[in-house]
Amino acid sequence: MAKLFLVRHGKSEWNKLGLWTGWTDVDLVEEGIEEARRAGKHLKDEEIHQVYTSNLKRTHQTFEKIKEVSGKTHLIHTPHEALNERHYGIHTGKNKWQVKEEIGEEEFQKIRRGWDTLVPDGETLKDVHARVVPYFESQIKVDLMNGSNVLIVAHGNSLRALIKHLEDLDESQISSVELETGEVHCYHLDDAGKVVDKEIKGKTI
Repeated sequence: MAKLFLVRHGKSEWNKLGLWTGWTDVDLVEEGIEEARRAGKHLKDEEIHQVYTSNLKRTHQTFEKIKEVSGKTHLIHTPHEALNERHYGIHTGKNKWQVKEEIGEEEFQKIRRGWDTLVPDGETLKDVHARVVPYFESQIKVDLMNGSNVLIVAHGNSLRALIKHLEDLDESQISSVELETGEVHCYHLDDAGKVVDKEIKGKTI
């Protein structure tokens, strides 16, 4: 039975400022580095064979700290744009809470958590799902079906899109799914590639 580990990158410079980041390539802050180290501690006793990240350096930096703390220095990662964060279009670089004040709570939540809410020049979560899932099915799932344990270090929305697929959630359910930085979502898959169990390591209550 293969295992799939999902880790959201640690807090970045723009996360700390409350800015919509999307495809902007920013570094982790010290708090984010500590969150990555915490994820590494949760993975220390786990066997990992393959690692995938997005193309953005905050996922690479997170993986490097996970590798360092877990002692798995032999691991290398495969980056791919399919795992990139959602593109926030005209909202990229804007302060989330200022936008919330301008457009109101209801519209703000549609943009932030909705499934198919249009952002001019950007992507919906549905768009992210449309690029994440084919990549998972054609590349990552092959490793899992061959018995390899896989770690994916990516972003809040690209991982939410993948979770919708893995757990067969409907559009209303995905709005409440959240991944905290530093926690590790661990899926156990059967020989057919179906999820049979899930645990979250490091979740704060």
